[in-house]
Amino acid sequence: MARSIRPDMFSMNRRRMLARTAGAGLAAGAFGRGVFARDGIDVSRWSPEYIRTIADTIEVDTAAECAKVVPLDYEGRLTYWYVGENEASSEIEKEMERAFFAAFHDTYPNITIDKLNLGYNDMATKLRTAALGRAAPTVVRLMLLWGCEFAAKGQLMEFAPEDVGHSSDDFWPNAMKSCRWKGTNYGVPTNNETMALIWNADIFAEAGLPPEEPPATWDDLVAYSNQIKQKTGKNGYGLVARVNAGNTPYRFMPMAWAQGGGALDEAEPQPGYETIYIDNAGTKKAVQDCYDMYVRDKSVPVSALTNTNNENMDPFTSGNLAMMISHPSTYAAIVDRAKKATGADKAIAERVVESMRYGLIPEGAERRAVVFGGWNAHIFKPDYVDGEHDLDAARAFVAFMTGPEWSIKLAWAQSNPGNLRGFKTRWMKERLEQIKFLDVTTSMLPSGIPFPVIPESTEIMNVIVPDMLQNALTEKMTVDEACEDAARRVEELLGGI
Repeated sequence: MARSIRPDMFSMNRRRMLARTAGAGLAAGAFGRGVFARDGIDVSRWSPEYIRTIADTIEVDTAAECAKVVPLDYEGRLTYWYVGENEASSEIEKEMERAFFAAFHDTYPNITIDKLNLGYNDMATKLRTAALGRAAPTVVRLMLLWGCEFAAKGQLMEFAPEDVGHSSDDFWPNAMKSCRWKGTNYGVPTNNETMALIWNADIFAEAGLPPEEPPATWDDLVAYSNQIKQKTGKNGYGLVARVNAGNTPYRFMPMAWAQGGGALDEAEPQPGYETIYIDNAGTKKAVQDCYDMYVRDKSVPVSALTNTNNENMDPFTSGNLAMMISHPSTYAAIVDRAKKATGADKAIAERVVESMRYGLIPEGAERRAVVFGGWNAHIFKPDYVDGEHDLDAARAFVAFMTGPEWSIKLAWAQSNPGNLRGFKTRWMKERLEQIKFLDVTTSMLPSGIPFPVIPESTEIMNVIVPDMLQNALTEKMTVDEACEDAARRVEELLGGI
């Protein structure tokens, strides 16, 4: 039985409704229909082949476009917080980040940026504290899940693509939805990401599985993981269940959505975020699959309870893990690891690179699903900023960052340009030629589902969902009890019924 929240907005029949599955609804979800973006992109034809046909079909002059927003000789200063490159980043990601700041300086030599690169798991907490202390940055780049919280608190400026020379139609509809709170726009998308299933073809062959064929369904993945463990002694699937880490919902929610579950009704074609799905049959099936792999079959790392996906990289590189869900950048990162390895480890890592394969995330009973993720640029209101609030410097910076050129370059190895025009540039063609498997992860975009666009999403996804998994995997609760406990917590968080 689905639980509804904020009862004043719903009839008794609505509050008692069963949680519906989302149906097909794919085009209505991540993409809409027809042609949009100023240079024309037909999303109804979206496929690896179509993406290749539109690459390198427009020319972009970033400086000229930015000059229409803020003069290039403008003098100013801004503070900027972001989650950038780290030790786990590939070399090309590090190079692109350095190039971005150098290019902005060349374009706007009189604008000074005081930047702070924070860790993924630190950003939201530190930004909350800074905003409360009136010491937030002028510009911040936040994961889609986080921005709504700060907008709901009244801390972000009303701010749209049109304020920096773009059109809202130049961005994915779901990306724009993630920038809105109560009908008001408060950000501009920088990049959008979907992940794919990665597997080691050699381990598949060793386990007696077809090396070039990924599991088609989540039931198949559970069975593959067990067969790999039984036949080879290696871990089959890189389960992630750490609390307060974004990696967990990014890998669990596709399982739940695929089976008709969710946290709320976010997988519906027209979600209202008022009905709880976290204890429906679909979500319970997904938790049961995790339980079966972790407890029954013991086919996943025992450290899954404390792992992020970074902890899956070493066993995958050493040939001891067969499958994981991750970004296109994982290939580049493992190539880098193979180059740095020595002796026998180097030979093993190089062989893993040769046997890496990317494929679509498995389907469930209802659909194939993946998190429609990414990041947005936001501007804090002057009252919450430490020091001078230079709006024109911020507008120049966001215009530069979210245009077709740097929208794609900053997403080079990891995701996709937020600005749809980026798909039509020569840089997209270069990426397709340079980054192996990029077309596979990009082709997952039509299956993308965003997290609920409500301020409580961070708490639901980063705490309640992982706690639910932990309760089931440690057998502190049964699967049913864990899901029902999560539903009670969501209901309480959102105001009850």
